[in-house]
Amino acid sequence: MLDVAICKGLVINTKRQTKRITNIGIKAGEIVCVTGDDLTASVVIDAQGLIVSPGFIDVHGHVDGYLYSGELSACQGITTSIGGNCGLSPLDFDDFFNCQERDGFYINQGELVGHSFSLRQAAGIANPYRRALPCEFEKMKYMARAALDAGACGISFGLDYSPGASYDEITALASICADFDRVMPIHTRLFTQNDLYSLFEVLSIAKRTGVKLLFSHFVYQYGSGIMGDALEIIEKAIHDGLDIKIDSGMYMDWLTFIGTATFDEQTINDNEIRFSDMIAASGPYKGQRLNLELYRLMRKNYPNDSVICCVPNDASQIYAALKPDYAMPSTDIGQYLPGEGHPQIAGSFPKYIKEMVQERHDLTLEAAIYKATLLPAQTFHLAKKGQIEVGMDADLTIFNLSTIKDTAVFPDQGFPDNKPEGIEYVLVNGVPVVVQGAFTGKKPGRVLRA
Repeated sequence: MLDVAICKGLVINTKRQTKRITNIGIKAGEIVCVTGDDLTASVVIDAQGLIVSPGFIDVHGHVDGYLYSGELSACQGITTSIGGNCGLSPLDFDDFFNCQERDGFYINQGELVGHSFSLRQAAGIANPYRRALPCEFEKMKYMARAALDAGACGISFGLDYSPGASYDEITALASICADFDRVMPIHTRLFTQNDLYSLFEVLSIAKRTGVKLLFSHFVYQYGSGIMGDALEIIEKAIHDGLDIKIDSGMYMDWLTFIGTATFDEQTINDNEIRFSDMIAASGPYKGQRLNLELYRLMRKNYPNDSVICCVPNDASQIYAALKPDYAMPSTDIGQYLPGEGHPQIAGSFPKYIKEMVQERHDLTLEAAIYKATLLPAQTFHLAKKGQIEVGMDADLTIFNLSTIKDTAVFPDQGFPDNKPEGIEYVLVNGVPVVVQGAFTGKKPGRVLRA
């Protein structure tokens, strides 16, 4: 007998970008049939009137084994998350993967090795503005190779956080990433709010090394009125033969740790960011707008608390970033206690479907699902993810297209971790982790070693 049967749902074929009403049979974590015939199983899910999609794949997260982030991911339809982004990751990948397998997790996890925090600090570079010494260079290269050998799916960079990282330093690690045929997600430098040099710097490195690029949270980097120019540059580079993808989120207002170089006083002054534009997202001052006194207090005493930076809200930049066929939706989900964070941690994927498909008609349903499933699977070589076909992993998200919506808000308005509506069932490797909108707490997730 089948373990699970999903009956009468509108099933999305991501390869052909078509849809049809059919039934799906699942056994031992795999899809074993997609058929119009009636099915019997230990668990039968009536999906009549619902969309049956491959599980969403979040290519830019910071879940990294943190249970609450895994729960919030699952509840918005994510079945696989790529962690270790922005240069912040574990370094002992054997230990990380072994712990996840031993303890279990709600969703599948792939993991990048991070340069800008993790490799640099492990090499002895405590000052983010300092250039690496030759011996530190060699340490970083050795550790990067070890992580990739252990199954890391690429090398991530957060160049905002390590202004001292030189072109040669980035290029050397990009070459290693290319040698392994892995992906290089990169959070580009912030020189000014209207700067495109940061884009050209990375494209130059890709031309020299042949590395596969993934530009991280694109709207946060280039959503200040230069999105059209940035996308034109990307498209020309793709036409010239570079392998490039971008990921982007559904919000303009971004956040990061207040103690990072991004929030150095000179940097925020140079970029004309006002203290009143910042909202504490975690810690004892959560929900409060900053002033100079609170800014300095948090920088000194709570450097690892997160702050949201509110920017002029031109939503057209959000949608423009996600329309191209090389763009994928992402969350930038971090690790927070209940009630903390940014609404992206709970609402990103439902907001993407609701706004770009239902309200604006920027994307067809089939195209939107493809960009959230098969395209990420292909980007990270996840051969058994992203499609509803016999032999594929039974990672599935079942939702109501009429009711799907985000309910999370910014922390000065309420709860940024409010769970969405309309996500009815989520299956990870054939096991329901969301049933009728309720989280089950089951841990069927696997680690995805490259």
